[in-house]
Formats: sequence, structure tokens, C-alpha cells
Amino acid sequence: MTATPIKQQIEATENLNVTGFQPLATPRSMKRELPNTEAAHATVQAARTAIKNILDGSDPRLLIIIGPCSIHDEAQALEYAGRLLELRRRYADRLEIIMRVYPDKPRTTVGWRGYLNDPDMNGQNDFNLGLHKTRELMLNINGLGMPLGTELLDPFVPQYIDDQLSWGAIGARTTESQTHRAMVSGVSAPVGFKNGTGGSVKLAVDAILSARGAHTFLGITDDGQAAVVSTRGNGYGHIILRGGVDGPNYGYEHVEKASEMLTKAGVAPALIVDCSHHNSGYVHENQLDAWHDVIFQRVGGDTRLKGLMVESNLRAGKQSIPTDLSQLQYGVSVTDACVGWDTTEQMLAWAYERLK
Repeated sequence: MTATPIKQQIEATENLNVTGFQPLATPRSMKRELPNTEAAHATVQAARTAIKNILDGSDPRLLIIIGPCSIHDEAQALEYAGRLLELRRRYADRLEIIMRVYPDKPRTTVGWRGYLNDPDMNGQNDFNLGLHKTRELMLNINGLGMPLGTELLDPFVPQYIDDQLSWGAIGARTTESQTHRAMVSGVSAPVGFKNGTGGSVKLAVDAILSARGAHTFLGITDDGQAAVVSTRGNGYGHIILRGGVDGPNYGYEHVEKASEMLTKAGVAPALIVDCSHHNSGYVHENQLDAWHDVIFQRVGGDTRLKGLMVESNLRAGKQSIPTDLSQLQYGVSVTDACVGWDTTEQMLAWAYERLK
């Protein structure tokens, strides 16, 4: 009997569940095609400085990260950005408003993974196109003068968009991930860590401490080559309270407990409250309850609360993604439900008046 060649033996034990590989454009080639602009650079630099000063306490304004749960259409995102920019300028002396631009969405099981993964919303997952369109959209929004923040999910993605981020977030599902903690240690912008889905704030505290340190991990260079990445650490990690299985965690007692944990860990308390998710019970109108409560805490003098996050869109609610994409409702979220634009204007105006 003839022995099976070793190459065939190896092939019989690897990539058994892989259906294909698609070459990916390198970060350098994408930045060459979509270079940073003076306007976008100025927007990012100014906003990063402002956010750091707010987290440090030298800037007394309140940080507001607000915008669609997810981006699925460039025109709608730019319309929202233009409207929000007017409010950012109007309320700039008391609020530092940053737009949520979330093109990459985590899923508890399965579902549409976002504009970056599947920009055509057809299941083809054209990641190259998604990266290109995401960077182009971020450049355009920053170019308007509207700074943006996003959730960082894939460890390779920051190489493509890091220069466009004024703020970043690590979600509840990935706060405990050592890969993401190491990644944040090299991100150029301040990054918030959400408490775990179960409600554990300690996970976020541990993540902040980890991301402050220097790390060495596997990543890619601007030329797309696999590399060992070494970082100096990110000193602007902070907690995002988003509630948990036991309910909301934006009340004074929760702020006090989280602040005590940070202080014990040797970190100055800096907290942002996510008005959505478990803090709203996944009912978009309930975001106003958290919004009002936190603003009143700030008015009462609690400067440990540095900011708020809100899921907002041009129109309220959410919709399922139809088979016929022409049936999509304009300005309505395709992931979590959002408050509409009229409510957004009212919320920001109300906060501005209370923060005299």
C-alpha cells in the first residue's frame, strides 16, 4: 500500500471549516487613496485635547457622545452630522458634542455586522469596500468640523481609521478581552470601557489598568504585514456605565461604587453614562430618564460624571432590514431603536440650560 503523501495529510487536518480567503487592502494603500485632510486633522486634534481635558477635570464641560446606534447609509450619516454640527457650535461653551459613528456592530448570536463588514447589506461581506467607505465617511464628517467616536471591535481596524478617531469605546462583550485591552494601549484617542453585560464594573476597572500599561501583541503594519506591535499604554481609559442584568446603573449609589473602585485602583474617577442598553431597558424613550438623572447629578456638583452617550437618529425607533433594500425607511435605525431628531434637540437644549 502506498503511503499518503505528507502534504495531503496536512491538508486533511487544516482549514476544514474555511471556505475562502480574500486579500485585504493594506492600511497604507487605503490612506494613500483616502489621505487625511487638514480640516479632518484639525477636528480630531482639537476634540482629542478637549476630551482629555474633560477627563482630567481641567475642562468643566460635559462630554456628549450622540448619534445613530449604527451607520448604514452615507447620505443619512452626513445629514445627521450636519445637523449635529449646528448644535455642537451652539452649545460649545457647556457641552463637547461628539458624533457616534458606529460602522462595526457586535452581535450576541448572528445578524448584520455593520457598514464596515457588509456595506451593501446583502450578505456579501465586502470588507475591502466597507473599510474604504468607512474611512471615506469619517474623513467627510471630520472635514465638516464634526468630531466622531466609534466602538473598536476588530484589532486590525484601528490601523485604517485611528487618525480619524477623537474617542473610542470597547463594548460590554469585549471589555474582558485581553486582545482588546492590549489594542487600546496603542490607540491614539481616549477610550472608554463599558461594564460587562452582566453589570460587572470591575471588568472595566481591570481593563483600564491593563490598557494603561505597555503591551506587545500580534497585529499588522501599515503595509499589511503581520507584526509584533509594541505600545506605550493609553492613559485616558475611563468607565462607561451601561447597566446590566440587574437593571440600570446610572444612579448616585452606582456612581459612588464605581468611583470607589477606580480610586482604590489608583485611578481618578471618570465616568460616562450610556443612556441606552440596560440603562434604558432597551426602550429608546427611556434614555431620557438616565439623561435627566445624570444631568441633575452634575448640576448637584458630581464632577466624576464626565459625559453621556445617547442613541439618536433622524427618525425615532428601529426597523428590520428588508429583502428589498429600497423599502428601508429613511433615517431609521436598523439595529437598536433611537430617539428621533426632535427629541435630540430637546435633550441637548434642556441639558445646556440646566448646566449654567
